[in-house]
Amino acid sequence: MNRLHLHLLSDSTGETLEMIAKAALAQFDDADVVRHFWPMVRSQQHLDRIMAEIAAHPGLVLFTLVDGAMRERLEAKCGGLGLPAVAALDAVNEALEALLGHRGKARPGRQHAMDAAYFARVEAIQFTIAHDDGVGSENWEEADIVLAGVSRSSKTPTSIYLANRGYKTANVPVVLESPPPSALFGLRRPLVVGLTTAPERLVQVRRNRLLSIGQAPETAYVDGEHVAREVQFARRMFADNGWPVIDVSRRSIEETAAAVINLYNEREAEGAQAGTKPI
Repeated sequence: MNRLHLHLLSDSTGETLEMIAKAALAQFDDADVVRHFWPMVRSQQHLDRIMAEIAAHPGLVLFTLVDGAMRERLEAKCGGLGLPAVAALDAVNEALEALLGHRGKARPGRQHAMDAAYFARVEAIQFTIAHDDGVGSENWEEADIVLAGVSRSSKTPTSIYLANRGYKTANVPVVLESPPPSALFGLRRPLVVGLTTAPERLVQVRRNRLLSIGQAPETAYVDGEHVAREVQFARRMFADNGWPVIDVSRRSIEETAAAVINLYNEREAEGAQAGTKPI
């Protein structure tokens, strides 16, 4: 298979472009792709310097540039090199313009504006970091979401992902020998979600974790019977309290977070229909 050079050009942070490229490349197994990332491209001088690199490593050019003159210059130079240049968001923007009846603002980085939503997301991240691994139980009622689960059930990374989506998230470890604080069982405002996983997978994940930090993987922490009891204990706790449960065994962090958000939105919608919302 020939190596493909993929050039990603954005007039903003390039986060959206990277996600699009990642989603597209996921459909091609074993693709030999070299990514060249060019964010904050907002001047023709900058673009010309990048074009020299593209000429030295020809390949596919994927871009999100809203300035008309910049787009034309990029497309002309790529055309001169015989390289495809694909505007990643054009089809979506054109469909929106047709339905809304007016053109977009054509301002780079508008999705990253420091508006109320931005500061709410920052606050959510700060809250989540401060309430990781069972810390700050006195403030759990302020959370939007509380995740509970045994060790290595992806609580922390899922919490951080949710925080970046704007949800204040606390996470609480479920330990067989030491039940969680009583505050967990009296929460009214947050959505409490239990995370579970197959004991066999959990043993493997924990064993790999111990090896990575140089510890001997021969403790109750990775004992099959003990882990199975932990998982059973957690599942019983979730059932007894009526908390929704997500099995993370075959889910990525993003998929787990999406499932949590779906549960959260469903609860919000039910509250709105009933004319009530969590306190």
